[in-house]
This record gives sequence, structure tokens and C-alpha cells, in this order.
Amino acid sequence: MRILGISGGYEPDHQGYPRPAFDDITAHDGAAVLLEEGEVVAAIEQERLSRLKHSNKAPLQALRFCVEGQGLGAHDIDRFCFYISEPFCDDQLKRGFLPFGPEVRTARDVMRRLLRAELGADVDPGRIRFVKHHTAHAASALFGSGYDESLVLTLDGCGDGESGSISVGSGGKLEPLRDIPEGDSLGRFYVQTIRFLGYGMFDEYKVMGLAPYGDPSRHRALFQAMYTLLPEGAWAIHFDRIFDLYGVLLPRAPQAPITQVHKDVAASLQEALETIVFHCLRYYRRETGQENLCFSGGVAHNCTMNGKILRSGLFKRVFVQPAAHDAGCALGAAMAVHMQEAPGRRPPVLQHLYWGRSIGERDEVREALGAWRDLVEVEELADAPRTAAERIAAGDVIGWAQGRSEFGPRALGNRSIVADPRPAQNKDLINAMVKKREEFRPFAPSVIEEAAHEYFDLGGAEAMPFMIFTVPVLEGRRQLLGAVTHVNGTARVHTVSLRTNERFWSLIRAFGDITGVPVVLNTSFNNHAEPIVDSVDDCVTCFLTTQLSCLVVGDYLVRKKAVPLSAYAALVPALPAFVKLRSLRGRTPAGYETQRALVTTYNEATYAVSAGAFEVLSRADGRARLGDLLGAAADGEATITELIELWSQRVVRLSPATSA
Repeated sequence: MRILGISGGYEPDHQGYPRPAFDDITAHDGAAVLLEEGEVVAAIEQERLSRLKHSNKAPLQALRFCVEGQGLGAHDIDRFCFYISEPFCDDQLKRGFLPFGPEVRTARDVMRRLLRAELGADVDPGRIRFVKHHTAHAASALFGSGYDESLVLTLDGCGDGESGSISVGSGGKLEPLRDIPEGDSLGRFYVQTIRFLGYGMFDEYKVMGLAPYGDPSRHRALFQAMYTLLPEGAWAIHFDRIFDLYGVLLPRAPQAPITQVHKDVAASLQEALETIVFHCLRYYRRETGQENLCFSGGVAHNCTMNGKILRSGLFKRVFVQPAAHDAGCALGAAMAVHMQEAPGRRPPVLQHLYWGRSIGERDEVREALGAWRDLVEVEELADAPRTAAERIAAGDVIGWAQGRSEFGPRALGNRSIVADPRPAQNKDLINAMVKKREEFRPFAPSVIEEAAHEYFDLGGAEAMPFMIFTVPVLEGRRQLLGAVTHVNGTARVHTVSLRTNERFWSLIRAFGDITGVPVVLNTSFNNHAEPIVDSVDDCVTCFLTTQLSCLVVGDYLVRKKAVPLSAYAALVPALPAFVKLRSLRGRTPAGYETQRALVTTYNEATYAVSAGAFEVLSRADGRARLGDLLGAAADGEATITELIELWSQRVVRLSPATSA
């Protein structure tokens, strides 16, 4: 049986309704996952293909990748599974004023219309399934763990009007114990609080990284007033009391300096979250007698808390679903339906997440890189892992792209930026070269599985293949691993197995042979404005708009050529589907003035552009070269420079004419 799991919204990328069917809290991180007889054969997040971070749009490209990429059509898929319950979806559509036309009245109608438009076939409504949001989260964790029995906890912002669930998994079934109401959402509690720190939704991990710099005792009493621990492992969140933070600090403006009070608030928030979750876990551990824990939902991406749960001794084994956010619900919805349809055939244990698009065979990679030959030089390598290790040992920071891309938010060695983990200054170097992110945020180490216990305290775990636990670096290794050891002596460890990723394992092993340290710094291959790269063109785009030393894609080493600015005139400009041009004429104190901008359809973010850039983009058709569109313009170089900057912000696309 083939089952396709789907998460995300209903609107295509290019549409931005005044009131979409789902808001960005209900629908985000769209994805598609295809199971064949319970085993994942393809899975990808929509953002990797659309290049729209945390896409809250319909995962149409992801859907096509999973189906057509396997040589299948709509008629080959037995079940299409959406990650929210049908009554909730129908209600949300009505509240969104059904912006789809008179023939579309229900969520099932919308699903059929989308599938017909994308796959060219009308799907029998009986093949469409809706799975309750937290059931999908729970199923992804339980069935991915391989545990016969387990306590299963899910926590997030909201889904189906709830913010979490507690259940027991046994015999391939989930027995619900408690649904956690949206009014006590720990995900929303965290997001509402971090707004005082200048952050918002999807920035939670940044504040988790800031917390170790603070003292939780400074504002402990203030945070304790924001929640009440109730009997039987329950709690209540007093959202109105979050505003008592005004007595401590004014909300920080984005990009404003981070002071000690911000660090202390972050530390107190992290402590409050952990206190509530441990209160819940201790009760249900005692009441159910379950010795294993499975954990999913967006809150389960709090790696610091995960590490403490693992090392607490509360459970013998802990499995955190590595795509714990809503993209993982596509996986969970498919798994839940599989277990309903084939209850005796449990999905196999999750051993890796390399389910996405392949970087390509040798000839395909060579051809794709060749299209960029005016800007880069390409060298074929006899031993790509060894060459990469040598470059890293010599001080280079490299982009590394191999095999199929990873599912989920972590770069696990197939779409990674890799560097030497030893010099502490490498953190600042990479932030300056690529990431443009806050200096307090840590980078993660990847270590060959065989040597992990020589450098890290894994808390009894044999391996950590998904970079989902933060654990102590052994005290005698902290100074050695200066670039990947956080201020509190911890690291978010990724162990690499020869069985599941031979190429990345070989790179780390070769680096160990050269330096004596079989560990590398591993961070996601992207800049601050985009999702993790997926294709060869994504890799080259990131390479050309950052200061990465070099790029290793498949068996090829890529270096930048020293070229004049005019070389970029051979590229073809285009707008992403979710970006529109807008020209407004408005009155200013000096008179009427025309304002030109690029505007995104998903959040109305605006990027001012000059008249020259506006003219080029208004005439761009995806085929004409930039030089031809510029003509003999006197400000041609200034316009090229501006478009390259917009390219680095990923609101303009520049590509070779041969691949446009």
C-alpha cells in the first residue's frame, strides 16, 4: 500500500489572500511523505523546493516530488492523508470565507481540487484521510522509535485547537490519556515571551541558545507567577502575567543590542519550560509505569530540554522524533493511516532522514555546475571526502552537498557547511562569512559514531544520529573543541554512522586522520535568508552570495573565479512565485513620490528597489539576460550590484541562461 502524508496550507505559493484558509500559526512547514508498505521512500519539505522558509502554502512541489519522483501517478497512491482533522479544517475554511469558488465547500473538496491540479487526476474522496494533528505528531514518534511500549508526549503551539497530547503506545496502537488545551500551550507561552527579547515565531531555538548566558534565578519568581502546576501532571499558563515583564524590561527592537537582562529572561523562560515538562513527565512515568518516552511537536525541538530528559534517568530510553515540527506531521499522518490499514505491519525504525532530492549522478552534477562556468571553476576529484577534509584542516569553510537531502530542519551531512571544530574563532568566522546571525548561537559537532564517547557524554545513548539532544562535552575536550562547545560546556551532538552516510563518515574520518580529532563543525548549508539548499543551483547560489571558501558537490570541487561585475550580466533575472513588484505613488512633505518595492505574498515583507532595478524586473521573463534588460543604462553596474544584494536576500533569482 502506498500512502502519501501531507502537511501545510491550501493556497499555492503565488497566492496571498487577505484572509487565507489557515493562518501561519495553524499551517506552516508544509511537507509531503510517501510510504510504501510502511517504509519511507520519499519525503521533502516544501521550503526546500519553493525556497520559501517555513512555507505555510500548499506543499504542491513536495507532493509532486514524492509521487512523480517515484515514477507514479495519482492512481498509484492508495491514501492521501492530511495532518489536521476534517471537522477542524472545514470550520477553518468557513471562517476563511471559502476563497476557492462555489464548487469548493469542504476541506475534502479542496484536497481533491489541489490533487487534480497537480497530479492531473480526480481522486476518489474515499482515498482522502484526515488525521488529528496531535495524533499525527504522536504516531510519528511512536512508530519511528521502534519501541513496543512507550509513554508518548506531544507539545507545540497549537493544532486542531489543542497544544499537546499524552498517550501510551502499545502493540502498535495509541491509547489517549489527555489532550492539552490550546489555552495552556507551552509553544505559545514560549513565543509570546520571546517577543520581549525581540524574537518571534520560528526564533525559539535562538533563545534556547541565549539561555545559558543568563541566570534563571534573577526572574524565577516572576516566571513562576506565569504558570501553576496542577495535580495529575497538569498545568495552567497565565498568559496575562507575561506582560509583567514590562517591570523588568521594555520589548527589545530587532537588531538592538542584547544585554544581560535579555539573557537572564531567556534563562528563566527555559527553566520554566523544563519545570512544567518534568512535572508532567514525572507524574505519567509513575502512573503508567512506562520506561520509554517518545516525544514530538515543535516544543520537542528544544534540544537543551531533551538532553536533560535523556540524562535525568527518568526513562530508560528516549526517542525524540527528529522532524518534530509540523513537517513531521506529514510523516505521522501517513504512519497513523498505515497502522489503521495494516495494523500488523509496523513501519521500520527511523535510522536516517535522507529521503529528499538527490544532488544528482556524476554527469548530472557536472552539467549543472558547467552552466555556472562564467563565475566558477570546477575540478573533478578522485576522493571528494579526503579533499574536503584536507581543505577543512587547512582552515577552509566549505559547502558540502552529497546524495539525497535530509528531511527536517537539521543538516545531517548531505547539505552541510563544514569547518574545523577546534579554533573558537571559527564561530565568528562562519557568522561573518555565511550566517549573519547572533554571535551567541552555538554550532554543532558531527563525530564518527565509533569515537563519540571519547568526546561527549551521551547520557547512556549509543548514538545520536539526528542532532536533537544537547549533552555535555567531556571536560577534558572542551578547550580542544572550542568552535562547537557552548558557553555552558554542552554541544548538540550528531553522531555519523558508516552504515547510513558513508561519504560524510569518510570525510570526518579523514579529518581525524589528519588532525587526530574525528569531529567536524557542521551547520546547515544556507544563508540567513533561505532554507537549507537542495539542488546544485541552490548550492552555487549560496556559494556565490556568501564568503564560503569552496564548495564540494558530489565529486567536484568548486571555486569562485575572479570576475568583473559585468560577468553577472550574463545571468537571467526572475522573481520567485511568492514575490511581486509593487509601485505606489504617494504624497510626502516634498510632494508626490513614487515608491517601488518587492513584496512577498506570504507576509507582506517589502524590499525597496531603485527605478533601474524595478525596470529590469518588470521586464524579466525568465529568459532574457540581465545585460540585455539593462541595455545601455548609465547606472548599469549599480543596478547589477543592487540585484546581487536582492539575490542574497532570496527575493530575486539569478540563474545561468542555459538553465533558466
